[in-house]
Amino acid sequence: MQPIQDFPVSQRSAIRYVLSDIDDTLTVDGRLPAAAYSAMERLVQAGIQVIPITGRPAGWCDHMARMWPIAGLVGENGAFYFRYDAGQRRMVRRYWKTDEARREDRIRLHQIEKGILDSIPGCRVSADQPYREADLAIDFCEDVPALPMSEVEKIVNCFEQAGAQAKISSIHVNGWFGGYDKLAMTRIFFREQFDCDLETVRNEVVFAGDSPNDEPMFAYFPHAVGVANVRDFTDRMQHPPAWVTAREGGFGFAEMVAVLLDR
Repeated sequence: MQPIQDFPVSQRSAIRYVLSDIDDTLTVDGRLPAAAYSAMERLVQAGIQVIPITGRPAGWCDHMARMWPIAGLVGENGAFYFRYDAGQRRMVRRYWKTDEARREDRIRLHQIEKGILDSIPGCRVSADQPYREADLAIDFCEDVPALPMSEVEKIVNCFEQAGAQAKISSIHVNGWFGGYDKLAMTRIFFREQFDCDLETVRNEVVFAGDSPNDEPMFAYFPHAVGVANVRDFTDRMQHPPAWVTAREGGFGFAEMVAVLLDR
């Protein structure tokens, strides 16, 4: 990983989209600092589209799509994208699965939930679970004392033994049924909302993230950036980001934006 300050000046003006994880990439200690929000506004003012790509739930994503300076966002690790059409005062909601399929998945995930809570002391269902539509989030350090990674791996194994996908973020293990991830839904978002193939614009995209559930994005985008705390997880990733910031979380995001806009 190279310092973000070495990002070539000749390539900065080509960036048209900034995609970003939220937890511990835009946030710091669970809060969104003014520096990160201001950085998003600066990007929009410079004509750059901002699209969060997050594991957070549908309820939160509805709020962010309406209130944040963003072009839309992908939520629940690729289960959907939301985009608020201010002109028509309408929320566009695009899901990977049908309503019926998601209902069936919730029944199966509830069965997995019981097994995880019974077998792994100290974890619990994420406080944001009531606002989720497609996945199950198990908290291992957000609102509970941090579990050792060996216990986090057991949570992953419980999901996988039941036939679900599981990804570790900086705070949760997210599990779901379906062949999607953050990158898969990002492709759909670009095709349906920007009328372009993501492959054709990948060199015009910067993705910022911090943890293993961002690895599909790190692997795909040549201009992937890790905020400094990504170093906590690089031994768990085959595809780390190309660039890294000096500061952590939202302050690292703001550092990255300052570099991108310094042309």
